[in-house]
Amino acid sequence: MATFSILFLILLEACASPENPKALKVAFFLNENAALDELAITSATNYINNYAATQYALNFVLAPRIYRIKKSEIYNVGNLACDALREGIAAIFGPENGEANEIIQSMALSLEIPQFQTFWNPNFATYAGLGTANKKEIFNFNLYPSPSVLSKAFATLVRENDWRSYTIIYENDDGLVRLQEVLKALSPNNPLVTYRKLGPEPDHRPVFKEIVASGALHIILDCEADHTIDILSQAKEVKLFEEYHTYLLTSLDAYTIDFRQLGEIKTNVSIVRMLDQKVVDTVIGNWELVDSERKLKIPNKLIKVKTAFLFDALNLFITAYSNLDQEQEMDVRPQSCDTNEISSHGYRLSAFIPLLNMTKGMLGEPISGSLNFNSLGQRVSLKLEVLELRKDEFRVTGIWDSGTPHSIYSTITSADREKELEQQLKGRTFRVVSRIYPPYLSRKPGIDSSVMSGNNAFEGYAMDLMKGICELYECNYVFELVPDNNYGKYDPKTKEWNGLIRHLLDRKADLAICDLTTTYERRKAVDFSNPFMTLGISILYTKIVKEPPDLLAFTNPLSLHVWLYMVTAYMVISMIIFLVARLNPNEWENPHPCNPNPEELENIWNIKNCFWLTLGSIMQQGCDILPKGISTRMVAGMWWFFTLIMISCYTANLAAFLTQSRMGPTIQSAEDLAAQTKIKYGCLKDGATASFFRDTNVTTYHKMWVAMETADPSVFETSNDDGVKRVISKKGKYAFLMESSSIEYEVEKHCELVQVGNRLDTKGYGIAMPTNAPYRTSINQAILKMQEMGRLQRLKEKWWKEKNKANTCKKDEDSKTDSANELSLAHVGGVFVVLVVGMSIAMVIAVCEFLWHVRKIAVTQHVALKEVFLKELRFAMDIWCRQKPANPAANLNLSRETLRQGD
Repeated sequence: MATFSILFLILLEACASPENPKALKVAFFLNENAALDELAITSATNYINNYAATQYALNFVLAPRIYRIKKSEIYNVGNLACDALREGIAAIFGPENGEANEIIQSMALSLEIPQFQTFWNPNFATYAGLGTANKKEIFNFNLYPSPSVLSKAFATLVRENDWRSYTIIYENDDGLVRLQEVLKALSPNNPLVTYRKLGPEPDHRPVFKEIVASGALHIILDCEADHTIDILSQAKEVKLFEEYHTYLLTSLDAYTIDFRQLGEIKTNVSIVRMLDQKVVDTVIGNWELVDSERKLKIPNKLIKVKTAFLFDALNLFITAYSNLDQEQEMDVRPQSCDTNEISSHGYRLSAFIPLLNMTKGMLGEPISGSLNFNSLGQRVSLKLEVLELRKDEFRVTGIWDSGTPHSIYSTITSADREKELEQQLKGRTFRVVSRIYPPYLSRKPGIDSSVMSGNNAFEGYAMDLMKGICELYECNYVFELVPDNNYGKYDPKTKEWNGLIRHLLDRKADLAICDLTTTYERRKAVDFSNPFMTLGISILYTKIVKEPPDLLAFTNPLSLHVWLYMVTAYMVISMIIFLVARLNPNEWENPHPCNPNPEELENIWNIKNCFWLTLGSIMQQGCDILPKGISTRMVAGMWWFFTLIMISCYTANLAAFLTQSRMGPTIQSAEDLAAQTKIKYGCLKDGATASFFRDTNVTTYHKMWVAMETADPSVFETSNDDGVKRVISKKGKYAFLMESSSIEYEVEKHCELVQVGNRLDTKGYGIAMPTNAPYRTSINQAILKMQEMGRLQRLKEKWWKEKNKANTCKKDEDSKTDSANELSLAHVGGVFVVLVVGMSIAMVIAVCEFLWHVRKIAVTQHVALKEVFLKELRFAMDIWCRQKPANPAANLNLSRETLRQGD
């Protein structure tokens, strides 16, 4: 096949025009060991001279002049260029060295000879700008993408990947300039960027260790493609090339690297490729055909961009030249560096190239895509393929086009991504870190507290949650405890985290599952899944224990002092009425109304009647005798006014007292807590709840935070268990602010506790994982699926109620009764007691009066005491007898006569 192709090319050459075509000379300045570049030139030359000349009716043959530049002979470039000019060259290609290029670029601009550059030249725009200030056209063209265009591509990649911060590692100052151009496309709101330069020494591990200590996960690596494997190998040694890291390689030659030298790769590595692989395969096949005699081995059938740019530059030049030559013959004349004579063809050619916008040339499609240039000669059209390293091979995941610089077209659907992630999780063993806090995680009975890991040692909601996730993805898990038993707090002094967050940052665990609240501060350090439980801050308080009412509860509306003052006033007023009645002549009355001129007057206001009058007023009852004098009536009236006010106050206060005894908890909301000072309140120290109150802008919550901070003794607790114990022990004098889900568990466990008020905020418990974890999407989908299936609710029922059987709280049977406006016997029992005691005292007094009357009769009638007692007792017990003799002696004699008759 190769022999036939060569014969075919010879035949084409033999069939060419008999006339001798002119030689179109072009100069190539190549570095040492540029065999592949020479092959590209040779292949293009043969194609143009043997095939394109016939197809396009060319009247010239391409005659390349190749000059090799050694590093030690950079300053001899000017002499070589002058030698080429003397032969009459139409264009200059190269060189790749920056110092040598400055000489060639300056000569091309002065002599108006088109020059094509194929390397990153940060000074290109500066030189081109100086040139256009003196000339109308540009004569220098750089096929390497413009820094402003390339920067947009990397900026879009960073934004699409949602990098919140990243580190740039650059090898030399040229790379720093290139990446600075990248950063110019970013706005002030873009992620935080850190720079690290690799030193001249071959050992870069000290720099990498600093990056590891900083916790950086996203890295942009700018280095030569040939140095990439050595650099990444050292990064892998210091654990900077792990599963959670993401690398973006800026070298356009990165796709030529054989990453199999690094062994197993779990890191997400992305690169960009500018070359069209289909065109590359076709072109390389042609090159190998031309090189059938030397059999040059092209590694992996890939070429570097500088060779592709060189081939495309030649394609661009020969296409533009042939078009202009067909319109009007181009005249390429020898030139001299001494005379500074400008070329006769350069102006036409340089003016036409920016207008060409070549998508297909004489040599076919450009390998690096369409060729468009701006007014400075910079390449502005750019199409990049975003490649992702998967095992040992790269695959295209997206396409970036300079026409739509702020977006990347994804070539992989989200469904395909999900399937790949699920396959990656199958058989994987997750290291899950947690902390002891029932019901989320607790030790199984009989397990030693020194055991820090192992699924057989623990049980709880967190383990069942992880079990459900692994059932969906066929993965495994191992639980372990965080050594310091903390959730995770950032110390601004040491700039370090503790607890579960520290464990994840140190890559000692893959997941953290417990009652870990998703907060903004933690979210900056690690990633969180969707919340598996939604909750909010609420108030844990003790139930109001209804003590049985006091026996004398009816006396509570008035204090003891008031009762004593009333009794004293009662006695004093009674004595005053007695004295005033003695002094007032109107209170002395005729005892015999039928006798108009009595010898004696009678005063009814004795001590007994005075006390009876005042007592009847207090009891709101009347009296059969009333004062007649003005002074006595004045005293009685003032007393009645006093009793009116006192009884009214007593009645009103008694109603309020009975109502207050039925009221529920003394606090109903956070506003009630903030408005009082008797009940202390606090929360978990250094937890998410404390952060909520510390950072809040709500006036009420800020007031509560100030009260908690200034409280003495401290109202903060080191654990939720301590907070619960404090609420129970303080018996209504302390309230604890904690997550509602934990409150629900404690209320089920402790019957004397109750949740007060609504949630103060809304938050969620999520599964924490290292930033950039590849399994984050899969964990989110598992949680959503379990939620839709109702498994999360069943897990909560299991661990909050079924497994929480320490106490079975009975419902308050008197809840309906308490809500009514009725009084039980316990509330008015004291009144009955007073009634019984009063009746008992009255009976005792009646007995005493009876005995005194019996003794009086026995003494005056000289009768036996027993005889009189029996006689009076029989008469008193005879309920049908309505009359009694006025003379006790007659009654007694009648009884004796009756007794004799009976005898």
